[in-house]
Amino acid sequence: MKAIWKNKILAESDKTVVVEDNHYFPAESLNMKYFIPSTTTSHCPWKGKAHYYSIVVNDDKNEDAAWFYSKPEAAAQEIKDHIAFWRGVEIES
Repeated sequence: MKAIWKNKILAESDKTVVVEDNHYFPAESLNMKYFIPSTTTSHCPWKGKAHYYSIVVNDDKNEDAAWFYSKPEAAAQEIKDHIAFWRGVEIES
């Protein structure tokens, strides 16, 4: 699987975890040069507290387009150290 935005591969892995129709990519599969930490957080009742990254490609910024759970709840342990995408990031096989 590949996560692509602005024709750049943000992440690539054959070991994604699918939860609620989102592919969660292993952290080591990210091309970190495109990611900047965000201060945004949100909460899911069964996954826990989500943290975000914004994605920057050239001069384009996609605010809070990737999220992860650094300390997921017990029911979501399979996505620990994994990152998912939205806001126009395409997921392709």
